[in-house]
Amino acid sequence: MTFAAGSAVLVIVFVASAIVPAIVQANPIRNVTEGTLLWRAGGEKSYLPAPVLSTTVEIHVTGVIARAVVRQEFTNPSQAWAEAVYVFPLPENAAVDHLRIQIGDRNIEGVIQERGAAKTTYEAAKQEGRRTALVEQERPNVFTTSAANIAPGATIAVEIQYQHRLHYNAGQYRLRFPMVVGPRYVPGMAVSAIATSAVTPVVSTTTVANEVVRSTRASGSTAAGGITAAPESDETDDASRITPPVRHPDAGKINPVSITIDLTPEAPLSRLDSPYHAIKVTPVGAGQYRIELEDGAVPADRDFELVWELVPGAAPTAALFTETVGSETFALLMLTPPAPAARDIVRVPRETIFVIDTSGSMEGASIEQAKAAADLALSRLRAGDSFNVIEFNTYSRSLFGAAEPATPANVAHAQQWVRQLRARGGTEMQAALMFALDGMDHPGRLRQVIFLTDGGVSNESRLFQTIHDRLGDSRLFTIGIGSAVNSHFMTQAAHHGRGTFTYISKIDEVRERMDALFRKIESPVITDVRLELDATTAVDALPGHIPDLYLGEPVVVTLRADMMPVRAVLRGRIGAREWAQEVPLHRVTPESGLSVQWAREKIAALMESRRTGASADEVRQAVVAVALEHHLVSAYTSLVAVDLTPVRRDGDLNTHEIELNAPDGWAVAGTGQGATPATVHLALGTLALLLAAACYGGIRWRAA
Repeated sequence: MTFAAGSAVLVIVFVASAIVPAIVQANPIRNVTEGTLLWRAGGEKSYLPAPVLSTTVEIHVTGVIARAVVRQEFTNPSQAWAEAVYVFPLPENAAVDHLRIQIGDRNIEGVIQERGAAKTTYEAAKQEGRRTALVEQERPNVFTTSAANIAPGATIAVEIQYQHRLHYNAGQYRLRFPMVVGPRYVPGMAVSAIATSAVTPVVSTTTVANEVVRSTRASGSTAAGGITAAPESDETDDASRITPPVRHPDAGKINPVSITIDLTPEAPLSRLDSPYHAIKVTPVGAGQYRIELEDGAVPADRDFELVWELVPGAAPTAALFTETVGSETFALLMLTPPAPAARDIVRVPRETIFVIDTSGSMEGASIEQAKAAADLALSRLRAGDSFNVIEFNTYSRSLFGAAEPATPANVAHAQQWVRQLRARGGTEMQAALMFALDGMDHPGRLRQVIFLTDGGVSNESRLFQTIHDRLGDSRLFTIGIGSAVNSHFMTQAAHHGRGTFTYISKIDEVRERMDALFRKIESPVITDVRLELDATTAVDALPGHIPDLYLGEPVVVTLRADMMPVRAVLRGRIGAREWAQEVPLHRVTPESGLSVQWAREKIAALMESRRTGASADEVRQAVVAVALEHHLVSAYTSLVAVDLTPVRRDGDLNTHEIELNAPDGWAVAGTGQGATPATVHLALGTLALLLAAACYGGIRWRAA
């Protein structure tokens, strides 16, 4: 060996001797036992145990309304004062109206304020050393709890209350309690990149043959790529608030949740089931049940669902629930139209467009469920139909350039194409929607778009606008795939698309759920639905426009009036034929909480009016007025609670953002607790380059 070759080895040894200590120092938590949640404080090498979260949920179900109490306990295991910030999901139609801090036997009630004022109140109390809590709405189904001045070794319980209307369809009631916010893809350019003009903005979508290509993004955060909060972008200005840090699955499960449900159905049950969690059911009285998790507390890594059916013939075709508050009466009317007669079932040729999300967040069980659902749906196509299949991740591409006839050969080719799909890349849903929705009418043909995704996106508002603008006479049916679906996006996308939302969490649910969906979309739909009320006084009825009705779906309307009408007529069209059903409203079933339910629907309607040209300032004022009157959290109002007695008079306050579990079955890449830090990767990469250079130098030396 010559001096030159030996020098190369000496350089490598020297660099390695410098790097290895750096590797050791870069990982100061290497001796911490797995499962400990740590927070970096006071410098790169300083770590403190983060607050530990446990959650208790109590839900009372009466009729069609669920009232829930969610108690979040934050325990500070460190020797420093702590602030905990926790992003969590609730049902997409939840009306959050109460907040309480519990410290020992003391209760501090929260008050509703405009969002900016509530934040100011919270920050002032935090700086003054007083215990305080704040609940803010980030999306209709995503909220943030902040709790400040948790003493070393102490526990603060933050209790929130909400209610929501149950989902009823085809004779089944469903109660859903989401337990984890799935990682969300953030498209567009990071705000920091815009400030420095470092990257060209993402503004263009081009079509090349049958492939829609999205130009390079600046720093979109994909669920499969990173596990920390995403930066704000030009498409999502609150990305960091809806993408909390996600714990790597290898680091163990955290955030245990216990659930208790007291169920009082309106009639005897023929079925009571929880498809995703083992439950224990205890009769507690005549027609009453207590439901608990069989395993006690479970990790918050998948949504909980309870399903029940009434005995045949017991489900009402029409029900009116009322509540009187002061001089006003609030009501909820639920009416299920009868199934269409055989003479109304005239099959129309269909053009079906299947859209499959193959982004990184779908890796694992989700992509297998999506492919199984698409395969089954393709097999339902008939002679005379046409179809196409689109997949999207960072790019969108279709099987055919345009819809092709559903011949056996074409269907078999499509099924084979679907089976080879794999998950990777970002969730560029905008391009896929523009590709699938052509904004045109299709006389003589029923055009239906079947959209399979987990809904893991952050730019929902822009996507809703795209659906609104490009729907034409198509119908958009969303199928939620996975254990933690973005239900707000999925339900609203179906609403704007004049379709329905179907949820599939397990592979063995695919056939049942897809069969139910196709029974719906292959049956006549009731269009131009309108409700006529026989009223002597003004009635504020919501929604103002009733969507199309599919087989088994009820009409649900909330009302506010000084005096309830005594008769209603539901009208619509089945094909070319007029249809009507009269509903007497004299049978009244008392129900509490309907004023809150009406207010929640009113706020949703006001927010939606922005899409049709309403003034943003006027909408904000109207939302704030309704939210303050009914004590509700909204996009523009928050709940804040403050203890009057200061407890922290000196010392720093360390802020901890509580990590979430990765949704069950999701493949989440990134560096969680126990994984190799970025500094180590950099050091090892440098070492590898030096080794490669040495080898190359040795080869050149031998050749010489």
